[in-house]
Amino acid sequence: MAIRGSLKEASLADVLQLLALGQKTGCLSVIDRSNIAHLFFDRGRICYASLVNRRDRLGDILVKNGRISQVQLDRAIARQEQEREKRLGELLIDEGAITRADLEHYMRVQIQEAVYFLFTWTRGTFNFETDARPEGQDVLVSINPESLLLEGARRVDEWSLIEKKIPSFDLIFSVERDRLEASGAELTEVQRRVLPLVDGQRDVQRIIEDSGLGEFEVGKALFGLITAGFAHRVGRSQAVGPDTGDAKVEEHRNLGLAFYKTGMLDEASREFRRVAELRPTDGSAYFYLGLVALKQARWSEAADLLSQAAERGGERPAVLHNLAYAYERTGRLDEAETMFGEAAARARQDPRHLLGWGIAALQRGDYEVAAGRLDRAREIWSGPLPAIWYWARSLVAAMLGELPEAEQVLRDALTSHPHHAVLQNNLAALVEVRGNLDEAADILRAALADDPSVPQLSKNLGDLLYRAARYDDAWDTYKRAVKLQPDLGDDVYFRLGNIAYKRMDRDMAGMLWRQAVELNPAHELARANLETIKAAG
Repeated sequence: MAIRGSLKEASLADVLQLLALGQKTGCLSVIDRSNIAHLFFDRGRICYASLVNRRDRLGDILVKNGRISQVQLDRAIARQEQEREKRLGELLIDEGAITRADLEHYMRVQIQEAVYFLFTWTRGTFNFETDARPEGQDVLVSINPESLLLEGARRVDEWSLIEKKIPSFDLIFSVERDRLEASGAELTEVQRRVLPLVDGQRDVQRIIEDSGLGEFEVGKALFGLITAGFAHRVGRSQAVGPDTGDAKVEEHRNLGLAFYKTGMLDEASREFRRVAELRPTDGSAYFYLGLVALKQARWSEAADLLSQAAERGGERPAVLHNLAYAYERTGRLDEAETMFGEAAARARQDPRHLLGWGIAALQRGDYEVAAGRLDRAREIWSGPLPAIWYWARSLVAAMLGELPEAEQVLRDALTSHPHHAVLQNNLAALVEVRGNLDEAADILRAALADDPSVPQLSKNLGDLLYRAARYDDAWDTYKRAVKLQPDLGDDVYFRLGNIAYKRMDRDMAGMLWRQAVELNPAHELARANLETIKAAG
């Protein structure tokens, strides 16, 4: 389900209702200038939310609400440095500081505040990616988005008023405490919590972070104090300071990673180029720029960017591997061979580098070498082998004349990858070679049932039917192939012309043979046939 658009065309409330009613599972990404948010859905209910470049305040919220002490939070954060695979909440549960119920409750608070904050966005774009899941997040909640709409709409109405007094979060306010005390005014609970932080030093963003409250709660509390005349603006925090360079770089990097993970490659490229401008020695920026170029099939540019990544960030195996692949796609096979070899030498227990190195040898025609590398990759691979390993190993065996082994590799492959069209197609070709045309045709039919959109499958099945003199079936199959890909091959049109001629349809035969000649002017048989029907009048 493709859901994308602009917040000017469709409100966030409309999008949430659509996903809830459709019981959709996936990730809704919302982007407004330098802000990006992800809302994850599980069957129409919000299960997780995150805002890039917005501080995660789960620990602060727990401290402010008295669920844990600052000492417990600091200890958990220190432990997280050693156990990076664990989330802060999980570490607090392990230490007995909170229960899983506590964690889920305050995660719900976080998520609700994130959604309410999104309701204040009036511009930007959104994109829904089906079946995307939050990475590394074991604890999820379940919130009906429709239950948030009423409160969200109310906050939007109030926020428009608040913004008139607090147009940005870098403003600093101070409270006239003597005047406030003399007035005898009764403050709300939130205002009492915020009051000590409105000290003429902290900006609004810092008050939000230090209070552990949401933007709306703090904004509403300040709005009341300002409107009543007890608080007034005294300045603005420094937008640029001596230590903000790193923060700016990390902001662009985080945005770039978020865009990259959601497939928004042009946006990702823009952010990583900004990182490279701010910090020219940053190898990771060039690495991701190279990955974007690879995904967009800009092979030469990818090779240049990844080469710069290697120069700036050290020759890490991942950089060398992707650089090798870029070289391979541009036909620089010797350089690809060298880079894959370097990657494999630096990460000896990573079979992916051996796989790439084996494919490089296959491309260069070193079939014995390729077989050795691919077999070594299989030995150290943990879990199921990927389809590309079976493709490469079967092709190596076939090129070495070991056709029974090649066929067995492909049959093993289809046990693990039963619906892989390329593997099915290659197996059909090998079965055909040993003369079993019926089985080859059955394999191709099964492949087409799995994926009827692959034109090569229809062409190959048409070839089998043509050789078996089943011309009517071949006609239908070839026509399906050229409908999917009109320039599939001159031989398809040549054989379609032959079938038309057998049906005594000379005009159709002539038209099809002319198409064969247009695709391949050197097709002598098609030219000869055209001359024959022309001479016959």
